Amino acid sequence: MSDSRHLVAKLVAGSNVLRDSGVNMYEYTEQLTYLLFLKMAEERATRQLNPERVVPDEYAWHQLLGLSGEALEDTYNHILRGLASQPGVLGAVYRGAQNKISNPSHLKTLIVDYIDKENWSAAGADVNGDAYEELLERSAGDTKSTAGQYFTPRALIQAMVEVVQPTIDDRVVDPACGTGGFLLAAHAHVSRDAAGFTPPQRKHLRTRFVTGVDIGATTSRLASMNLLLHGLGSISGDALIDQRDALIADPNDRWSVVLANPPFGRSSSTDIGGGDDDGAEIFRQDFVVTTSNKQLNFLQHIMTILDINGRAGVVLPDNVLFEGGAGETLRRKLLAAFDFHTLLRLPTGIFYKPGVKANVLFFDKKPAAEEPWTQRLWVYDLRTNQHFTLKKNPLRRDDLDDFVSSYLPGKPRDERLESERWRPFTYDELIARDKANLDVTWLRDESLEDADNLPAPEVIAREIVEDLTAALAEFEAVAAALEARAAKPASEPADG
Repeated sequence: MSDSRHLVAKLVAGSNVLRDSGVNMYEYTEQLTYLLFLKMAEERATRQLNPERVVPDEYAWHQLLGLSGEALEDTYNHILRGLASQPGVLGAVYRGAQNKISNPSHLKTLIVDYIDKENWSAAGADVNGDAYEELLERSAGDTKSTAGQYFTPRALIQAMVEVVQPTIDDRVVDPACGTGGFLLAAHAHVSRDAAGFTPPQRKHLRTRFVTGVDIGATTSRLASMNLLLHGLGSISGDALIDQRDALIADPNDRWSVVLANPPFGRSSSTDIGGGDDDGAEIFRQDFVVTTSNKQLNFLQHIMTILDINGRAGVVLPDNVLFEGGAGETLRRKLLAAFDFHTLLRLPTGIFYKPGVKANVLFFDKKPAAEEPWTQRLWVYDLRTNQHFTLKKNPLRRDDLDDFVSSYLPGKPRDERLESERWRPFTYDELIARDKANLDVTWLRDESLEDADNLPAPEVIAREIVEDLTAALAEFEAVAAALEARAAKPASEPADG
C-alpha cells in the first residue's frame, strides 16, 4: 500500500460493488466506517507490541471471516447491535447503526477483497485520513444523497483556519461539525509545529484540542472515524464528537476558538426563547432573542460558548446580515459586545446545496464594557463579478489568497490597507444603517453593463437557479412562520 491514491482507488472500487444494491456513496462510506473500525481494532488486538482488545471478542472482526450468506448477514447485524450500546468511541461510531448492504455476497466481497487484505494501522494517519477524506468529498458530490449539505469547500476551510490561527494553547470547537473538516484543518495547522511540543502539549493536541457536536447520527459517526483515521483521539478512549442538538442547552463549557458552518436550513419547528421570554418551548437564559431561525440561534449559541478573548469564524447565509426583528437585535449585540472585525462575502456556486448566498463572520469575544468593542468592520467582497461552479470552475485555495493576505493574520488590524474588494466601515456607519443592515456592497456588477463580460451560459443558468432557490427558501420561511402563528391557541399571543 504505497499511498492514499491506492487506497482511494480500492475503496471507490468497493463502492462500485454496492451500486447494484442501491447503496449510494454516502451510505457506502457509512458501512465502510463500521467495517474499517472493526478491522483496525483487530489489528490493534493482534499486534506484537502491546496488543489491546478494544472490541469485545464476541463482536470482533474475525467473527465475520469465513462466513457467507445468511450466516454472514446475521453475524454482521449482531455485531452492529452489540456495539451500539458500548461506551466511548465504540458507541459514537455504532449507535443506531444499520446494515444497508442487502446482498450478503456483496458484503463478503467488501470484507474479503477490499478491507481484510490491507493493514490499515500500518498505513499511517496521513494515508488513511487522506483516503477517507476523499471518500467523504465524493459522498458530498453524490446527487442521490443529502451529504453535500454537510460539506464545506476545503479551500474555504483552509483559508478560515489560516486567518483565525489556532495554536497549541487553544481548544477548538465546531458545534455543527458535519464530518469534521474544520476540526481536522485546525489540527493540521497546529501540527506543523508538533516537533517542538512538550509531552503534555502532544497529549492535549491528540485528546482535548478539538471537540465536535452534530445532531445527525450518521455524520457524527463519520466525523468520529475521520478524526481517528487522522490520528486524533483514541480507538479505546472517549469520543471527540458528541451526537446531540447543540442548540438545546448551554454546554457549560467554553472554547477559545469556534470554527463552524451551521446547516443552511433557516427555520425550525421550535422557537428557542431568549432574553425575558421564558414561555418558549425551549428557553436559554444565555440567548438574547427568541426565534425559530436556526442560523440566528447558532450565532447566539456560538456567542455563548466562545471564551473571553476567543476567536470565531462562522459561515452564515445573507439573511443573518439583513433580517429584521431578532436579526437586527442580534447584530447590534454582536457589534457592541464583540469585536466583529471581518466579513467575507462568499461567491455563489461553491456549495453543494443550491441557492446559498453566504458569508464568513469573524469576531472576537470581549469582556463587558460600556463602549462598543467593534471599531471597524472590514468587508471583503469575493462575490461580485466572481463566478464559480462545483465541477468546471470550483473554488480553489489560491482564489482566497488576496483575502488572506489582506486580512494580515497575526498582525494589528490598523495595518490593514484598503483595496478594490476590501473596505472598512466604522461602527457608527454600520449602526446607522436601516435595521443595522450589514449586507454591504459597493462594487459594480460588470456583467450588467457589458455583455462581453457575461459568464458562460451554464454559469448564468446555475446562478439563476440559485437565486430562485434562495427566494423560494425565503418565501417558505415566511409561510412557515405565518402558519405557526395562525396555529397558536387564541390565549397565546402571537409574536410581535
